Amino acid sequence: MASAVHSHSDLPELAARLRAGELVAFPTETVYGLGADATNSDAVLKIYETKGRPRFNPLIVHVADLAMAERFVSFSPMARKLAAFWPGPLTLVLPKRPEAGLSDLVTAGLDTVGIRIPNHPLALELIRAAGRPLAAPSANRSGKLSPTTAAQVERSFGGLVPVLEGGASQAGVESTILAVEGELVTQLRAGALPRDEIEAAIGQPVAAAKHDAAIAAPGMLASHYAPNATLRLDAERAEAGETWLGFGPGPDGANLSPSGDLREAARNLFAMLHQLDEGATRIAVAPIPRRGLGEAINDRLRRAAAPRPQS
Repeated sequence: MASAVHSHSDLPELAARLRAGELVAFPTETVYGLGADATNSDAVLKIYETKGRPRFNPLIVHVADLAMAERFVSFSPMARKLAAFWPGPLTLVLPKRPEAGLSDLVTAGLDTVGIRIPNHPLALELIRAAGRPLAAPSANRSGKLSPTTAAQVERSFGGLVPVLEGGASQAGVESTILAVEGELVTQLRAGALPRDEIEAAIGQPVAAAKHDAAIAAPGMLASHYAPNATLRLDAERAEAGETWLGFGPGPDGANLSPSGDLREAARNLFAMLHQLDEGATRIAVAPIPRRGLGEAINDRLRRAAAPRPQS
């Protein structure tokens, strides 16, 4: 079977596929995304069908620049201040412009939409070449580990989805998601932009959504980002039958960051879980500090370890 992975020279062809209503996976600085024209409901429906994603779980729209974002959402003064983090791993949930033509499937029926400008040159080039906003959740089967390489995307979908090769994702966890209502800012999902950096930039605290809050953005399902293996968190050591995933100095085995660097740990999180999941049935995970990027890492681990919904 021919490889589904495409190089930069294929970018015009991939942009044409997007305009024709097809799916294309592409790299971002956070994880790889499964993209479709966000104004084409038939194309967006293919995202849900291909991922097996619940229809009530909204999608993030990726745009190339602020002018493109302004066509689809309304910015408050606070939202404009937060947009200074763009391009970057921050998604803002803002009121959608009803005349802009985004598919209702993108917003899952809400009057708001999550939007961001990714900080990856190939992602931006693809969006510009397609001339469309791209709805793009992570390029994996719903609820499973997010992909940080093109090869992981290819394996997840059995080579059925073309993927633009862009190297390993630099952040390694998804974007931080903020809901902005006037001057009130609420973190709906911890992510690659730490909350303390956001608070320092805007000069006010950012509240965190409760765990049982209504689904208003991706990544809010209780069970998500799950490997096939079961996870035991905040472990001091591996027990019989468990595979160890460490952080900082400790026992031999896989280690998110031997030096205790949270950025390195975030970058390695999904890649190492993918690697361990090839053979492990149970994984014991060392404690991860909850400061800074540790908030996002612990969020992903908590959802990965949650009881799985019964199919």
